[in-house]
Amino acid sequence: MANRTDPLAKSVHGMNPQNLVEKIVRSKIYQSTYWKEQCFGLTAETQVDKAMELDHTSGTYSGNRKPTPFLRLVLKMLQIQPDKDIVIEFIKNEDYKYVRVLGAFYLLLTGSVADIYQYVEPLYNNYGKIRHKLSDGKFTLTHVDEFIDELLTKDYSCDTALPRIQKRWVLEASGTLEPRRSALEDDFEEEEEDKEEEQPMEIDEPNGREKLNYRGRSPDRERDRDRDRDRKHDKHHRDRDYDRDRDYDRDYGRGRDRDRDRERDRNRERDRDRDRHRTRDDDYSRDKDRDRDRDGRERERRDRDRGRHRSRSWSRDR
Repeated sequence: MANRTDPLAKSVHGMNPQNLVEKIVRSKIYQSTYWKEQCFGLTAETQVDKAMELDHTSGTYSGNRKPTPFLRLVLKMLQIQPDKDIVIEFIKNEDYKYVRVLGAFYLLLTGSVADIYQYVEPLYNNYGKIRHKLSDGKFTLTHVDEFIDELLTKDYSCDTALPRIQKRWVLEASGTLEPRRSALEDDFEEEEEDKEEEQPMEIDEPNGREKLNYRGRSPDRERDRDRDRDRKHDKHHRDRDYDRDRDYDRDYGRGRDRDRDRERDRNRERDRDRDRHRTRDDDYSRDKDRDRDRDGRERERRDRDRGRHRSRSWSRDR
């Protein structure tokens, strides 16, 4: 009975919420002492006290994959399924960073895509340090924004398979989400307003009236001035690009001329070597024919001498 999901809980992604945690890990959590003693009878209101006691994040560790308190409280939240308002208060809790991370992890598992981008994505601006336990039991130092980036971009975190979420630009194109607004835009706007307020003022001596250097200008004049400035800027870049292209064409033409001369010299040298080899081959062939003729004459003379000697011997024998 202590391990069953709340009967009033709704299914998440078409399944029992507790099934979002792997069965082997879930069985180890059910058998742990922390689950039986600390998580028994917890409600959505009393679970905040246990979340405040967290001092690190992780899934399982050591050789037999012991579950961490962080993952046990995640499973408890999946079991009792607290209201959305309570989860949002978890995420907005600025005093306890592990409570915020716990709420963000639970909302990523069970919430809609719009809620994830609306409540979890702003934690990118949280640079608080948190401890994370590795699989070998050692601790490493990380930050809240890094943990949130892992939840939004990875498929697996804290030994739990994360559901796939749509890309932000798809939701913006469909009108579900508004374009993302950087947290630094307000600071930039304040700095621009301060600069405008600090601009010097000129005094018109004859009338004794003050007039601003840049204030009070008509929007049409400002627009014309900006257009002229942009036109001059474009003309300057266009002229510079034209000069660069012209220099490049000139250098390229010179390079082509040099390559053409080099290729002509190379062909001339190749023809010279070919003629030299051809002359050498002709001389070799001529010498070879001369040697062959000489050998032939020597052979004929030997045959003729041999015939004479043989006829002389035959006459003597007779």
